[in-house]
Amino acid sequence: MIVPATKEDEFVIGVDVGGTKVAAGIVTAAGEIRNQTRTPMIANGDAATGFAAVKSAIDWLFASAPKTTIRAIGVCAPGPLDPNTGVVINPPNLPCWRNFPLAAELADLYSVPVKIDNDANAAALAEAQWGAGRGYRNVFYASIGTGIGTGIVFDGRIYHGRTGAAAEGGHVSIDYRGPRCKCGKPGCIEILASGTAIAESARKRLSSKDTRSAILDLAQGNIEAVTSEMVGQAYESGDPIAKQVVQNTVEVLSLWLSNIVDLLEPDVMILGGGVAAMLSSSFDEIRNRIQPYCVNSRSGEIPLLQARYGADAGIAGGAALC
Repeated sequence: MIVPATKEDEFVIGVDVGGTKVAAGIVTAAGEIRNQTRTPMIANGDAATGFAAVKSAIDWLFASAPKTTIRAIGVCAPGPLDPNTGVVINPPNLPCWRNFPLAAELADLYSVPVKIDNDANAAALAEAQWGAGRGYRNVFYASIGTGIGTGIVFDGRIYHGRTGAAAEGGHVSIDYRGPRCKCGKPGCIEILASGTAIAESARKRLSSKDTRSAILDLAQGNIEAVTSEMVGQAYESGDPIAKQVVQNTVEVLSLWLSNIVDLLEPDVMILGGGVAAMLSSSFDEIRNRIQPYCVNSRSGEIPLLQARYGADAGIAGGAALC
């Protein structure tokens, strides 16, 4: 299933399937993305309609570069899915697909090998092969955005666990008395430090204080309209409430990452996603906060790096699978 690129004019297609869009691109053997496209994903329709959205994006790429040799197609999609069979099982934000054989359908249609994995695993592999993790043997990757997804790459291979369900690092609990996550656990890092959590924390602070805040100005006075992006903008301007929210996020992420260090001791830890970009100026602080929490006396030797691929992590990740 893994097809090595042997000629400069041979490429793979990387596809990122989400609940609202399908993004796809032609990717070189060096991880450079060309001829990108995005099309709406019809997640609430039937299986055929959802598949048609994926087909539309791939067809556009073939049409945009008719002389390009495509060796394989790699797809990252929300789980649960089976990376061995290429079957999308029952992702909550893709209700159109239930036990849908996506890899087989694409392979039959385009007559090339197809590989599928979840988005965080695939992005981790892209970072290990071409991005911030290149040259490191064991890589831990976390995408911190609306939620938190993680991937683990050991010796150039994704660690899937026994059934393919490993590396759900976003659902590691660090506070058994904390708020209950959608997964059912209390105090998961996702419920405490994701973009959704940051926005919720800001709303609570704004509703309990009778002070002006740049966050509220950005939300045009509507607390319910506050987003993590607004918190980030206000933080850059020195807003005190935004500073409190960001500092709390830094603290809980540091504790969580100390657990990752003591459990895995990776060669490098890489953070991607919108929240990670917002916190990039705090990476040194996070690294310094990790050390006192760790049993590992050499935790300070592990780099904490920002991911190479931003919004294109899914496209690069899909391609890396091939």
